[in-house]
Amino acid sequence: MRFTSTRGQSPTVSLSEAIRNGAAPDGGLYLPERQIVADPTALDPALSLPDFAARFLAPFFAGDELEPDLPAICTTAFDFPIEVKTLSDGRRVLELFHGPTGAFKDFGARFLMACLDRLGVSSKSGPARPLTVLAATSGDTGGAVGCAAEGCAAVRAVILYPKGRVSPFQEHQLTCWNAPVRAIEVDGDFDDCQRLAKAAFADPAMTKALNLTSANSISIGRLMPQMAYVAFAATRIFAETGHKPGFVIPTGNLGHGFAALYARAMGAPIGPLHLATNENRTLADWAATGLYEPRPSVATIANAMDVGAPSNFERLISLPVELREVTVELVTDDAIKARIIADQKTYLWCPHSAAAAEAYARLPQTMRDDQPWLIAATAHPYKFADVIEPLTGETIPAPRALAAILSRPSTKDSIGPSLAELEALLSIPA
Repeated sequence: MRFTSTRGQSPTVSLSEAIRNGAAPDGGLYLPERQIVADPTALDPALSLPDFAARFLAPFFAGDELEPDLPAICTTAFDFPIEVKTLSDGRRVLELFHGPTGAFKDFGARFLMACLDRLGVSSKSGPARPLTVLAATSGDTGGAVGCAAEGCAAVRAVILYPKGRVSPFQEHQLTCWNAPVRAIEVDGDFDDCQRLAKAAFADPAMTKALNLTSANSISIGRLMPQMAYVAFAATRIFAETGHKPGFVIPTGNLGHGFAALYARAMGAPIGPLHLATNENRTLADWAATGLYEPRPSVATIANAMDVGAPSNFERLISLPVELREVTVELVTDDAIKARIIADQKTYLWCPHSAAAAEAYARLPQTMRDDQPWLIAATAHPYKFADVIEPLTGETIPAPRALAAILSRPSTKDSIGPSLAELEALLSIPA
């Protein structure tokens, strides 16, 4: 399998090259050069999650140097469960936050780092020095990347996050990891962090000198595991009910939403896809009008979704029209708060998951009755205790994994939203 840029101005590459590059040289994002269709035998509800993922993702790895490592990569990435909980009112919740940093991004980060660490020591194509993973984060990505990279031999991780735009717990989680992880606070918003990362990748000299690669959802290595667990959950619900489940997914940079779209296009038994956004309305306006107009991001309580120019839109519009059918619901901060309060006796949502729960509540009853639905719960509510506890009046206990994070010391560097400052800082050993 070969991979091509969404902008069509770069040569096709192998999967390993696509993962190592992050973004394509022309600034586009990698996708398979032809639509992948999953082997029907891969859609087996009796398989464990790691085995299901290895079979479902096998076509991506066909002929690649990482192909023999795929089962081991999946064992590493999927060593904690996803859980489907049926609430007392009948709603089904797809819990994706049982990993070491309490967010769905643990799956993608661990999968990607397992790939990169192998590529970094590969005798066939690995570099002589470590790969530098540069990740811009609006909240949870950086923590998951830092955790996954800690202790890697052939990868170092550099995490860019926006000053004052992440929760106190998220900031601690971004800045508590040991070598080879480095956290950098940027005096700006997430879009500034993302622009810095893109500018670094667009600078050939900097890319070469630092051996840069990406851990954001611009990386195909982040999206594949998300495709796998969405397909896994859908396959099990389909086997149980005989109906393809709909999904309600909170999304910011559109990685999670696109992964579900692509899994459906591969043949996973997925019904309607309904995306929830916060007050960053770029995707909602596109869905309503057909016009895509990126804009500066707006700060909200669902801060991991604070993206005004979602990178993965390039991937979405590259799909044939018949494969990209999706609806989008905009949920304001006030509506997120109201949903957390309304549901607190039934289920405790993080702000992002509450946006999805509210989007589900707004679906017409006929749609909710047509098939089972899964509401994606993407982060443990403890991570947003500063938002949730004043609303509910109750203390959220820390799960064991997140309590362990709080005991770690924190360290960070700080820069302005300047590529020159970033380059100067990274040229200095941590």
